[in-house]
Amino acid sequence: MDHGTETGASARHGAAEYAAAGRIPLAVVVVDREGLVSHWSRGARRLFGIPRQDALGRPAVDLLPVSGALPEGEDTGPYGAYAAYDGLGPGLESSLDGRLSYPAAGRARLSVPDTERVDVLWWAYPLVGPGPERLLVLAADAGALHHQDDGTAVERIAPGFALHTDFPGAEELARRLPEILPSMSVGESARIVSQVLELGYPILEFSQNDRVPVTPDWGVPRRAERRARRERAARAVAAGQPVPQDVQDEGEDLEYAAVRERLEFLNEVSGEIGTSLDLAQTIVEVSKAVVPRFTDVACTYLREQVVAGEGFPDGVPDTTTMWHRVALEHTDEPGRWEDVVPVGEAMPFPAETPFFQCMTTGQPVVIPRISEEMGHAIASQFDKRDIRPLITHRSMLIVPLKARQVVLGFMALMRHPERPEFNDMDRVTGAELAARAALVLDNARMYTYQENVADTLQDSMLPHIPPRMTGCDIATRYLPGTLLGRVGGDWFDSVKLPGARTALVVGDVMGHGLNSAAMMGQLRTAVQTMAALDLPPAQLLRNLDDLAQRLGDTYLATCLYAVYDPIASELHLANAGHIPPVIVRAEDGRSELLDLPTGAPIGVGGVPFESVRVPVSPGDRLVMCTDGLVEVRGEDIGVGLATLCESAAHPAASMDDACDTIIRALNTCGGRKDDVALLMARLAGIEPEDVAVWRFALDPVEVGRARAVVREQLHDWGLDTLAYNAELMVSELVTNAVRHSHSRPVELRLVRGDTLLCEVDDDDHTLPTLLSAGPGDESGRGLRVVSTLAREWGTSRTSAGKTVWFELTLPRAARR
Repeated sequence: MDHGTETGASARHGAAEYAAAGRIPLAVVVVDREGLVSHWSRGARRLFGIPRQDALGRPAVDLLPVSGALPEGEDTGPYGAYAAYDGLGPGLESSLDGRLSYPAAGRARLSVPDTERVDVLWWAYPLVGPGPERLLVLAADAGALHHQDDGTAVERIAPGFALHTDFPGAEELARRLPEILPSMSVGESARIVSQVLELGYPILEFSQNDRVPVTPDWGVPRRAERRARRERAARAVAAGQPVPQDVQDEGEDLEYAAVRERLEFLNEVSGEIGTSLDLAQTIVEVSKAVVPRFTDVACTYLREQVVAGEGFPDGVPDTTTMWHRVALEHTDEPGRWEDVVPVGEAMPFPAETPFFQCMTTGQPVVIPRISEEMGHAIASQFDKRDIRPLITHRSMLIVPLKARQVVLGFMALMRHPERPEFNDMDRVTGAELAARAALVLDNARMYTYQENVADTLQDSMLPHIPPRMTGCDIATRYLPGTLLGRVGGDWFDSVKLPGARTALVVGDVMGHGLNSAAMMGQLRTAVQTMAALDLPPAQLLRNLDDLAQRLGDTYLATCLYAVYDPIASELHLANAGHIPPVIVRAEDGRSELLDLPTGAPIGVGGVPFESVRVPVSPGDRLVMCTDGLVEVRGEDIGVGLATLCESAAHPAASMDDACDTIIRALNTCGGRKDDVALLMARLAGIEPEDVAVWRFALDPVEVGRARAVVREQLHDWGLDTLAYNAELMVSELVTNAVRHSHSRPVELRLVRGDTLLCEVDDDDHTLPTLLSAGPGDESGRGLRVVSTLAREWGTSRTSAGKTVWFELTLPRAARR
């Protein structure tokens, strides 16, 4: 690889010259939202030894290989604890991966070909806006830092946007800043760029509500050193001696150092909050981050809707808004605050209170000392509780938790009387702290809200299958994925079919998110509709594929469709690219994957589907699932399928226990990325003595014989109470069948299962419809009688004609 004509030694020499002038050449790298390099400056080429043409479009994490520890015994110099930092590190790695939404900085070692190891300082600034840029990475050769004769490091070493960075000029930079930094006008950006170019380091704060670039504490004396110098100055003044020169120099930097200390604090707090999207945990993190370093008491209030994970109306809060006390952190003796102002209490705040002022203006409120009068006014809001001893004579700062121009809540911060009062700098620091905390809380709130929406959507789309269908018991499980949210495209279903049969379905729309879930809902509805038409499995998948083509070619789906006939003891299955089901034989407990024609996924189009028939026995179990259960990244899917077979065969006390056994066996590693749908059916079957069949010639006199055989069969089954209604409906259906049949005899079948099922078959393909018969009509009342007396009734086409059926509810004593 061509590393350019400039050697590492010459680059470092040039860097040293810049450093002597108070400026350091920077490597400037811009990373896009895909993690690929979109800008690579000449400084980056010099520092990392990689030409621009070889860097653009490559993963940034591959081009920033900072690694390796400091040589044993090497002095850390002015960098303090940062010098012990080793490797690319969580700060830069997390920034490159998009996991950090706030600026980060660090120090590490870089190995460049043909050069000695380079000590590197780096800064990472997340970028926001409509453009493709996600991250700005600045890096500098730490060896270029100039040291004075007395060994102290040059102050104010920080990255600066200057022309030597290979970025466009100040005018172009000013134009781009509104695109990459939040809440920035063109006028503001021009002012900031002017300050950047004049001072040589980036602006540290331009808004109380936005997170902006900050710099690490390199080259600035540590807090202990500053304290020691101030003590020397105090001793010198007390002794009537002149203040030492180094202490005078320190005085010039006190304001700068104070700002740096506040930035250190904000940076540390930013790293301590937002470690998860759990709202309760985030609230606790925010409270613990400020006590006791910044305040002695931190009480956090949130709007009622924020706590509930709901939306709330636009506009500022008012005196009716309820605020929940969600966290309380303090340094007083345990229980002192909790007994008086317990967490979980909800209350409104009157308009004359400082809390209401903070909520409605969205600005911090500073009360240097709470007077007796103010303490009494605040305490009056707490019924039958005197909080005056807790708050009087303390300094209080109330900061709004405001994100996206909406006040979510506020924090009441208080310091002990002996501690310095909150001042203007504390006000700014508290506002910035609250702004960062509010963004984290709002992210957690939105995540909670979206999770609730996703759960509701998923629950509404997944069917609530009864545990018992005719001839089979069913148990199901749905497990949401963890990679891209709780909504996915996996589903299961069961559909009641004519002839005491049951359709069992498992499908998986490829992809995740709401769009996949919406596509899943359309396909599931289509399957239910076509199953109710009693289409053969292969034909149903063919029609489903045609539908997917009409819906668009954006999504593909796999689907396994099985029809269980408990009377024939048979499964009729067709597969569209889905993983095969498992059958567990009741006779010997053996399990096996059913060998089915795989077929192409739904949505491919123009591909034929095949079906197979598989004989089963009463007690056999059928297990159908989606690939999220058996697929493990980095492993062959055969391993998961083998585990599925083994766990499905494990004895279990119930169907639910059997499902749980499978889930435990295949989810041992946790962190499941894909959602999972699992359906298990125990194929109980229907005994031959519970089925009766007769055939009748196409002669009206056969209707009487049909009534007689039905009455006799119901007597044998102990269902005499159903005989009258059953005879009446059978008479109507057989009469219609005899009248409209062409040549084939009419068939009548009674099935005693969970209900009493009666079916009448003939060879006429015209489906009867429910009519409204008038007083003078001679026909049209038969189906009206059936509709009135039957529990359920319906019609379906068959290969030879049609079937008309009805069901009657069994007496409680006859139910199984």
